[in-house]
Amino acid sequence: MREVVQNDKSRALRRVSRAPRATAVLAVVVAALAAGCAPGEDQSVRGAPGQQAPPARAVDGAAKAREARAALAAAAKRWKLDKVPLTAPAPPAKKPEIKAREGFEVDGQESDDLPPVFTTVPTKEKIVFLTIDDGAEKDPAFLKMMSELKIPYTVFLTDEEIKDDYGYFKKMQARGITLNNHTLSHPYLPGLSYEDQKREICGMQDVMEKHYGKRPVLFRPPYGNYNRDTLRAAKSCGIEYAPIWSEEVYVDHWEYREWDQDLHPGDIVLTHFRGTDDWDGTMTDMVRRFLDRITADGYAVARLEDYL
Repeated sequence: MREVVQNDKSRALRRVSRAPRATAVLAVVVAALAAGCAPGEDQSVRGAPGQQAPPARAVDGAAKAREARAALAAAAKRWKLDKVPLTAPAPPAKKPEIKAREGFEVDGQESDDLPPVFTTVPTKEKIVFLTIDDGAEKDPAFLKMMSELKIPYTVFLTDEEIKDDYGYFKKMQARGITLNNHTLSHPYLPGLSYEDQKREICGMQDVMEKHYGKRPVLFRPPYGNYNRDTLRAAKSCGIEYAPIWSEEVYVDHWEYREWDQDLHPGDIVLTHFRGTDDWDGTMTDMVRRFLDRITADGYAVARLEDYL
């Protein structure tokens, strides 16, 4: 059949070549045959001169983007937010240099290459980082809310608070959330010996590896209190960074470290896993307060690990 079609095309070309204005007609026929259709056939898809239809992949991508925006808007309405949360920009290709905050260093900070304690990530972007400590409250609605709103956050866990339900945080990890070290029992570390501090930190590393398959590189000292032994012990356990915070958000108010009582680009925000036993509200109430505040100020939530 293929030979017949080709031969038919050859005879058509020979006939056209003998007709008046052969050159012009021949060009039309050749173009039509090359396109797989005869002169005069209707073309079902046409574009403007010099343009091509967009690739199907681009059309699909635009449609998916619209669907994602619509889903986010619906989730914001469902969770009773004032506005749809802003989306953080892509993380930088070159990570910012993280150093110990001035005044937060310990003896031997640089010479011993100890994990830096910091409250803000160097950036000019209007982003903040949400971090949540201990793990006492295990609210399923919180997991659902954060997943639907696509909000990144970083968790620092204490074994005494999570051992009654390791699975709750396994679900969190499956959603892409990084689980980090907040000691075994949440003690005041500077009051302990080096060996006891190491036991608290390294012991929690063992727990994290056993239940979540990874030994974290982030560690937050309980209450934000530490000394040189704390950072030495943390380093010996594989810790690379010791972020604390610039602001703390509760269900009914904020607290600030800085004199201006305001947000700044790159600030680390602390909250805790708490519910109605400790707060006049739930985890989802706290998240709503947090998101409404930062969105109104033009900030988005970024993922801390992307900047380290």
